[in-house]
Parts: sequence; structure tokens; C-alpha cells
Amino acid sequence: MNRKKFLEGLRDGLPIALGYLAVSFGIGISCHAAGITALQGFLMSLFNNASAGEYGGITVITENAGVWMMVLMTLIINARYMLMSCALSQKLSPDTPLGVRMFIGFDVTDEVFGIAIAQEGILNIWYFIGAMCAALPGWSLGALAGNVLPVWAMNGFSVMLYGMFLAIIMPEGKKNRVVLGCIGVSFVLSGLAAKFLPTLSSGMRILLLTIFISAAAAILFPRENPEVDTKA
Repeated sequence: MNRKKFLEGLRDGLPIALGYLAVSFGIGISCHAAGITALQGFLMSLFNNASAGEYGGITVITENAGVWMMVLMTLIINARYMLMSCALSQKLSPDTPLGVRMFIGFDVTDEVFGIAIAQEGILNIWYFIGAMCAALPGWSLGALAGNVLPVWAMNGFSVMLYGMFLAIIMPEGKKNRVVLGCIGVSFVLSGLAAKFLPTLSSGMRILLLTIFISAAAAILFPRENPEVDTKA
């Protein structure tokens, strides 16, 4: 165990945990409205750390749909995590065991992915595990609390999610104009997609925009390979 990296991940994951704690109250409230008990909602959030996927699952449960409908819906909504996992796998050391990769893949969320992909060089797995240990309890405990608290008391916390996203993306945008441009374009296209493509789920819109914007940026602004020192 790399204690230093674990504590660094724990430190960086704490703000994410606080944001999750506030935002996931909405999950608990939705569970309460759907007749899901506080314990069931807690376990759902503990094993499925994804807001859109959980909301979709709760909707399916409310409508008494079948298990396969829930599986298909969750697969489509959370498809963007496949792209994140592919990108994150390139940050890991090539000798990282498959079991460790699968364990890390269990908690690839937008925010944890953001701080992990921003690490310089090879990603230390203990940094990611430390961030997981902070973020995952925040999400599940927030859902538990939201199931027993009134809706009016929690509505104001939802704005914290946007602040959390901005805290992740803006430092990278200040360092790189291409990244900053991609952030601006993503805001504009996301708003247009929500207005003109309302039939698509938010997860599917994110997936399509991620593919389109990242591919366009890779083609228009290819990353130059650093000069390799051929000397011994």
C-alpha cells in the first residue's frame, strides 16, 4: 500500500464526497416516492454510484417494468463510462492486474475520473482507491438521508453539483486553451442538444457529444509527441 498516494486520493476525494452527499439527497427522495425503503436505497447507491443510472432504475421500478428493461436502460444511460474506462486504462501501469482494474472500474464516476485523469504521468492505483473511499460513502449516505428528510429541505443543495464540476474542469482549462475551447463548445452544444433533441436521454446526449467533441479536438488539435532523448 502506498500510504502517501492513498491519503492524497482521500484528500482530493473529500470535496467530491461533500458534493455527492448533497446531490444524492435527491436519489433518496426519489426512492421514498417510489416506495423503496431507506436501507434498499442505501444499498442501491452503494452498488450503483451513478446518478442518471439510479434515477433511471428508480423509474423502471416505479413503472413495474422487467429486469431486462432495467439492464438495457442502465447500459444505455451509463455507456459514457465505457469511454472513461478506456481513457483511464491508458493512465494505469501496463502490469496492473485485471482484478485491480475491475475494482477501479467499479467506481469510475465523472468526478473521480476527472481528478484521476488530471494526475501527471502514470496513475497510482492507491490514489484512485483513496478517492473512492471518500466519494462512495458520501453518495450512499446522502441517498440514505434523503429518504428520511423532506424535499423542501434538500432542494437548495442541488447547485453544489455544478460547482463541483467547475472545480474539476476550470484548472485544466486555464492551463490549455484547447481544453478551455472544448469546455465552451461542450456547454453550447449540450444546451442546443437539450433543446432540439429532448427525446434523447441526458446520458445518451453526453455520450454522443463526448465522442463528437473529443474526436473533433483530436483531429483539429493533435497532441504533439514529446522529443525522445535517444542518448543512452
